[in-house]
Parts: sequence; structure tokens; C-alpha cells
Amino acid sequence: MKVDRARIVEEALKLLNEVGVDALSTRLLAERLRVRQPALYWHFKNKRALLDAMNREILERGHNNPPPQAGNDWRQYLLENTRSFRAALLAYRDAGRVHAGTEVEPDELDDIEAKTAFLVSQGFDVGEAMMLFIALGRYTLGCVIEEQSDYPEGPGRGADLDVAARDYPLLSAGLAHYRKGGHTALFETGLSLILEGAAMRLAGKAARSGS
Repeated sequence: MKVDRARIVEEALKLLNEVGVDALSTRLLAERLRVRQPALYWHFKNKRALLDAMNREILERGHNNPPPQAGNDWRQYLLENTRSFRAALLAYRDAGRVHAGTEVEPDELDDIEAKTAFLVSQGFDVGEAMMLFIALGRYTLGCVIEEQSDYPEGPGRGADLDVAARDYPLLSAGLAHYRKGGHTALFETGLSLILEGAAMRLAGKAARSGS
């Protein structure tokens, strides 16, 4: 039976949800598709190429934030864009690890150029804009990988740590706050800190240029 690229990716995503990225293999995928492994190599030369295609499909399905428009608030835009990225990765098991190590595709450059131009129009220089995108992306990816790890007792498996921290009142209070918030609250707090820091730097630059 012949299989096309789209069907391979579709079945690979289903298999990812069932077995996780470590157990996902071209052998297992070929068995599921009822083809020989070489049939997959016609479309994907190795597992990394398959993961790249899976990552692209995950983002195309779930990362739907529209491009920025003139008049948009840059902080609100980045807030919504980053939330959309996180939601797309959380929709599939181990999608954070699937995404890690991928690179931008050539046909995505127009979109990145437009987003960079938007931040530049708001007062960032091109280097600051790129570093802000990278910081938000890597922060989100790290949060997703942590969230998709095996934490049966919530964020962190730290019952023993909580007991040991009772002799340290500040640490104990901080840990209690950390565990109470949950993954989304933790993500939102860190996201706000990044954007507030960027806003302060932008305001400082504007003040210096006006003096």
C-alpha cells in the first residue's frame, strides 16, 4: 500500500499521543500504516525530518494567532501570540520535545519579517525584536516541556522538599505559592515578567532619546 506524506504525518501524530516521542519510531509507524519502512524514507530521510513535519502540522493546526496589524498594542499582541504557541504545543503529547531543535522553514520568513517590522515600528531595534521573540519562544518551550513531563502530584514531585523546607519560612512560603498556582498561572506570571521587562527597556530608551 502506498502512503502519502500527509497520511504519514497524521498517523505519526496519533502515534505520538499514544506512545510518546521516545517510543515513536519509523518501524512502529510503518507497522501502523501496514507498509515497509523504506516506504517512509521516500518521504522522510530520518526521524528528525519526520519530527520537523509533525511540528509544522502541530503549529498549523493550533497556533492560529493572526499577524499583527497597525494600531495593535505590541504587549497584547505578544501575549496572545505566545499563549497561542503554548496552546498548540499542549494539544499533543510531548509536542514540546518534538518542537525542540526545529528550525524556521523558508516559507515562514515573510511572517517573521512582518512580526519583526511590527516591533521595530513600536520602537524596538531589530536586535531587540529578535531577542524578544527568541526569549518568549524558549521560555514557552521550557514551560511546555516541564508541563508535559510526568508530574503526577502537580508542578514538581516535591513532597519531601516541602517537608524539608519547613525550617525555611521564606522558601516554604514561596514553594506553597508555586504549587498552588498550577502550570498556567506559573506560565502567565513569567510571561508578564518578560513583557514588563521589555516595556521598561523600551520606555528607558525613549526617555534617553528625548533627553
